[in-house]
Amino acid sequence: MTGEFKLEAPFRRAEPKDCLRIAELFNIAGAGVPEYVWTNLADEYPGLSPLEIGEQRYLREDIAFSFRNTVVAEIDGKVVGILIAFPIESEDEPSQSELAETEPESDTPDVMRPFHELEIPGSYYICGVALSPEHRGRGLGTGFMEIARNTARNEGLKTLSLIAFEQNPRAVKLYEKLGFDIVDRRPLVPHPLIQYTGKALLMAAK
Repeated sequence: MTGEFKLEAPFRRAEPKDCLRIAELFNIAGAGVPEYVWTNLADEYPGLSPLEIGEQRYLREDIAFSFRNTVVAEIDGKVVGILIAFPIESEDEPSQSELAETEPESDTPDVMRPFHELEIPGSYYICGVALSPEHRGRGLGTGFMEIARNTARNEGLKTLSLIAFEQNPRAVKLYEKLGFDIVDRRPLVPHPLIQYTGKALLMAAK
């Protein structure tokens, strides 16, 4: 995660050892969309489960989808929350989110197309925020969002963006409370691995 500044406990920069836990929590944040992506990459990672594939994806250091762009919350020695975020540089660069990381856009599976289309070039993209159920409602999510704002400010980026699910109104209301507005939406393509139907919502804040 670029634009680094000092983090205070329970937040810290992610490390390679955290990658399996990051994958577990990111799949919660993505409502099964990451598992869909990882399942479709099984031929590239023979013998690995979808979560283990996710772990291997997070171990990479040369792309946006990496532990290097992740902050974790650690309590009593356990990672209980994650923030994955990075800049979306320009319209000329390919989609940088694992929620859209598949084939080139012309070959994009219908399931992934909404995530390719819902991006704001030049924004600081909050790819995923997730907390273990027992640690929700304790201010950690708000803390993660403040870290994202500070990082975007350090990067010189004036807009934050994220994708929320219409069928998760609790999350949508939280983001609206934090200053995010719905700026675009796309219908989701139903799939057995994906928890929600309805629409994916692109939300942005200054």
